[in-house]
Amino acid sequence: MHRRTFLAASVAALAAPPSSSAAHHDLIQVLLPGTSPAATGQALGLDELRDRARAVRRMFCTCDYAELEQTLPGLIADLRQAAGGSSGSAEVSGLLATAYQTSVSLLLKRADQGNAWLAAGRAMAEAERSGDPVVLAASVRVHAHVLVREKHTAQAVNMVRHTADQLTGSYDQRPPRYLAAVGLLLLRGATAASRNGDRDTTRDFLTEAKEVARYVSFDRPDAWANFSPANVALHEISAAVSFGDAGIALETARPLMRRHIPVPERRAALWVETARAYSQQGRLAEGYQALRIAESGAAQDIRRPAVRELVADMAARDRRRALPELHHFSRQLGVPA
Repeated sequence: MHRRTFLAASVAALAAPPSSSAAHHDLIQVLLPGTSPAATGQALGLDELRDRARAVRRMFCTCDYAELEQTLPGLIADLRQAAGGSSGSAEVSGLLATAYQTSVSLLLKRADQGNAWLAAGRAMAEAERSGDPVVLAASVRVHAHVLVREKHTAQAVNMVRHTADQLTGSYDQRPPRYLAAVGLLLLRGATAASRNGDRDTTRDFLTEAKEVARYVSFDRPDAWANFSPANVALHEISAAVSFGDAGIALETARPLMRRHIPVPERRAALWVETARAYSQQGRLAEGYQALRIAESGAAQDIRRPAVRELVADMAARDRRRALPELHHFSRQLGVPA
């Protein structure tokens, strides 16, 4: 086996989901079919449930994945208990779908695609119960994300396209929350199409997303959804990297490097994709610096398996060890040297 391939495989094994942790176990338990998780036992009002749902979204956006993993099981249990009541059940289903969506995003960060499927199925079911097209769009988005991770990119494109066709248009008459959900769905379509090697469809999705971004901009860690012109640009960078167009990716990234991106998870995404582009050009020193910038604002995000695999690849390519700091960083992340 080629050394770079072996290292990448080793990282994937080392960075496997922390299934032995109590928090991870508790999260998986509330996703399993037929599971009746232990709720607080108290009757919780919708206002409190809304606040807690917003709080977990903020944890994700600020890359506090450890706290998020500990918090989600209790929230899901309480929402499931509330969903059994009669008052506000549609809204509770929407909140529960959102909690499951956040679970999908977290599990994918952990490279736990198997359990992400469970959460995605739960999210879709609750979204349909809610009857809210915004919640349904968000659930389709995370379902497509899992499909992409499992390399079912064509199916993901079709799912996003089918859903988006029912929601797009008349943007000047739509509320911001609706627009943000549609915009994020289109961006997921762009990601799926780029991973599928389809430049035309990628361009179409990005063009549509730019049009939506003319009417709405949610760019805060506490926002229900982080959709903005900056996020569209981030997906342009990611698509360019997927196509191997490192020069285009870096050209698109440079204006964003000089801007304040208020959402840490999105800011980390900028610098990680920048590192990938530098790595494609063989500019390992610049790639390493980009990763350290990402780490400065989102330490937990840099320790996820996908980034560790990138670091392993970069370290393996530095065969003469001209960048000792890169190898030190690799050891800090637990990546085989």
